Amino acid sequence: MTVITGAVVQAATELFNKKRTLEKLADLVSDASTNNAQLIVFPEAFVGGYPKGLDFGARLGMRSSEGRDEFRRYYENSIDVPGEDTDRIGEMAAAANAHLVIGVIERDQGTLYCTALFFSPSGELIGNHRKLMPTALERLVWGFGDGSTLAAPQTDIGTLGAVICWENYMPQLRLAMYGKGVEFYCAPTVDDRDTWLPSMQMVAMEGRCFVLSACQFMTRADGPEDYHPVQGDNPETVLIRGGSTIISPLGKVLAGPVYDEEAILVAAMDKNEIIRGKYDLDVVGHYSRPDVFQLNVNETVQKAVVEKD
Repeated sequence: MTVITGAVVQAATELFNKKRTLEKLADLVSDASTNNAQLIVFPEAFVGGYPKGLDFGARLGMRSSEGRDEFRRYYENSIDVPGEDTDRIGEMAAAANAHLVIGVIERDQGTLYCTALFFSPSGELIGNHRKLMPTALERLVWGFGDGSTLAAPQTDIGTLGAVICWENYMPQLRLAMYGKGVEFYCAPTVDDRDTWLPSMQMVAMEGRCFVLSACQFMTRADGPEDYHPVQGDNPETVLIRGGSTIISPLGKVLAGPVYDEEAILVAAMDKNEIIRGKYDLDVVGHYSRPDVFQLNVNETVQKAVVEKD
């Protein structure tokens, strides 16, 4: 199988409403499957949400009771991995007979993580990646992943990987993923700036891999009435404008970017392009200098409490 049909879904969470978000997810996965997509990628934090414009009541040395309640609400709309919600998402992947990569907010005891989940066409949860480095205020509400979740599932369509939003600006993480032989490099994000497209083109060209980047398109209307982002309460205000795209190993834009609307982008990806690209650039092979540069990756689980006999 050399030509793979990929789809990226640009849509918004039903913010602070997990039930409706999962219903919307099922519809969108079904819609993407009508294009015979074998790989479907959703944005960062699609299940659980990205409440852009909230500060969770934080000031230096101060936290408000209102902000604590916002965090509680965020926590309640996150998911356990694995759990009932991942079982349901797996059923969606199975119904679509497609590999599914989706951004979620994962809860583990009292901590939330920004996570990318991988599902097989049989509905099995085959991998997860917790964002290693939350950006700016994200660090207040999300914990830090460790190297044990640098997932790169090997599947019947090829090797998958996921690097979330500004993790893509960590050269060590990109190199670690290239070293795993990632062929379909998924980049769930909420970065809607003009600079995102050339960044993704650079990743594709550097790794000689296909890049599928899914970004949310979200307006104030996608949140509840009592959601008050700093951008204002006009329901038409665009909070995240999209910019989803699919890019070839030589940097060619195969689909997108699309802005200011929900969309499903589809492209045919010929895996022969990966080898054609590596003819003159393989950053973990003939174009590397391990005698000068080496990257050490720690993939052990980091636990706060370790019990010993």
